[in-house]
Amino acid sequence: MGDRSHFPNSTTTPLNVYIQGQGFPILCLHGHPGSGSSLSVFTNHLSKRFQTIAPDLRGYGKSRFDGNFDMSDHLTDLEVLLDRFQIQKCLVLGWSLGGILAMELALRLPERVTGIILVATAARPRGNHPPVNWQDNLYTGIASVVNWIKPGWQWNIETFGKRSLFRYLIQQHTTTSYSYIAKDAVSAYLQTSAAATRALYTAIKAGYNRLTDLKQIQCPTLVLAGAQDRHITADASLETARHLSDCQWQCYANTAHLFPWEIPDRVLSDIDFWLEAHPQIVNGQ
Repeated sequence: MGDRSHFPNSTTTPLNVYIQGQGFPILCLHGHPGSGSSLSVFTNHLSKRFQTIAPDLRGYGKSRFDGNFDMSDHLTDLEVLLDRFQIQKCLVLGWSLGGILAMELALRLPERVTGIILVATAARPRGNHPPVNWQDNLYTGIASVVNWIKPGWQWNIETFGKRSLFRYLIQQHTTTSYSYIAKDAVSAYLQTSAAATRALYTAIKAGYNRLTDLKQIQCPTLVLAGAQDRHITADASLETARHLSDCQWQCYANTAHLFPWEIPDRVLSDIDFWLEAHPQIVNGQ
């Protein structure tokens, strides 16, 4: 369900929030471009046992915002969101940009974050994406539109998908992957504001690096990566994992930045196993 929450504080922006299930709260943070609904691969599963809270970050999805802002504003919005729903403790799951915000929240609110699941992210993000040409953009546009109309159509995958920028986002060009792209990626991309893009790339160009601060994070952490990720490399994710004091690391072969959509069953099973091994994370201790 979508719960539109409005905050009176002028320094925050109203966040559109998708809430599912009941139980211990899991705050789920999307990447760029993205939205709360684009985390359905996680929320539909986790909400069977927990309460998942997936906001559209400022400038994304239905959380519209006019004017420039910086990355710290996301954290202010999220802290007010936790207060709004009277969440004293929560697990935070973050994908890509969402993972960076998850680490920042754990540094900012250590008493409220019981654990972190970091998906395709890094405290010192580095990529090795090849240059993009006009043909990449053309094929990506065609593949996206056709896949939105007819999700997972094999002809489109073979003709346009594998020649598009999707080849850097996924390695397994399956019906499952393309169905998630159609359902959760296209609308999120179209709703991502220019201000949100500027805020992210300004931080990256400034040389964002929180590695030396990660020793302050004492809660259990699960770091998941795709071996062929070109946006945030697996090496960058591993570097982050090595700086965390209580961390489990998992890297999936033959997957890329969108690996939760490539191998959802495997990823969700590994998350379940990690949660079972750390029951204190979700019982509020």
